[in-house]
Amino acid sequence: MTIVEHLTELRRRIIAVLVVFTIGLAGGLFCAKPVYEYLIHADLAQGFVLHAFAFWDGIGMYMKIAMAVSLTVSIPFIVFQLWAFVSPALRPEERSAALRYVPYALILFVAGLLFAYYIVFPMALSFTVSVTRDLGLEETYGIAQYFNFMFSLVLPMAMLFELPLIVMFLTKIRLLNPLRLRKMRRYAYFALVFIAVVITPPDFISDFLVTVPLIVLYEFSVFLSAAVYRKQLIADAALEARYAAGDHA
Repeated sequence: MTIVEHLTELRRRIIAVLVVFTIGLAGGLFCAKPVYEYLIHADLAQGFVLHAFAFWDGIGMYMKIAMAVSLTVSIPFIVFQLWAFVSPALRPEERSAALRYVPYALILFVAGLLFAYYIVFPMALSFTVSVTRDLGLEETYGIAQYFNFMFSLVLPMAMLFELPLIVMFLTKIRLLNPLRLRKMRRYAYFALVFIAVVITPPDFISDFLVTVPLIVLYEFSVFLSAAVYRKQLIADAALEARYAAGDHA
């Protein structure tokens, strides 16, 4: 394929993703009310009297929930479209192996959502509220600020939980290997710390609570990459042995 044909194919994939995301967004609007009721009546939200400081706060909150729902249901389709775009460059065995990763994209994303919402978010919220109360400040929270704080932690963490899957896929198509990942560990750690600082609220506890899981995810990704790489070496050795036996014959 020419560069123009590649770009045309990429545009087609992106349009398909946007269509599915838009459909998911429409469905997410129907789910927004029950999701909001669950979030607002959860133990984390008890004790807060949330206010609307602008006419658009309620609509904005509904849209954020709908986007989160749409992103969740769209993740497998997005990964499938990525696979479909690169699959022509893969060997048949690599193509079938990479396709098996698609369902795990949703599993990892949901795991990231649950981890961020039930572990990281409560700790960050507790810390920020305790600082506010220690300073003797009167608490007046807006609904937009509460959900912005939540989604700024939960959604990026859920996306970053896809790291092991991405590393396994790149290892499978031989763009990465555990040796390279170990060599770039210091730079990866720096990048993960930077990402944690950018996506979290401006306090040390939130940064720390996000950085540690990201580093664990990176090391887990190295472990998975090593497992895939070992299988590749064994397969390559077996292939070379077959060729050597054929030449000898």
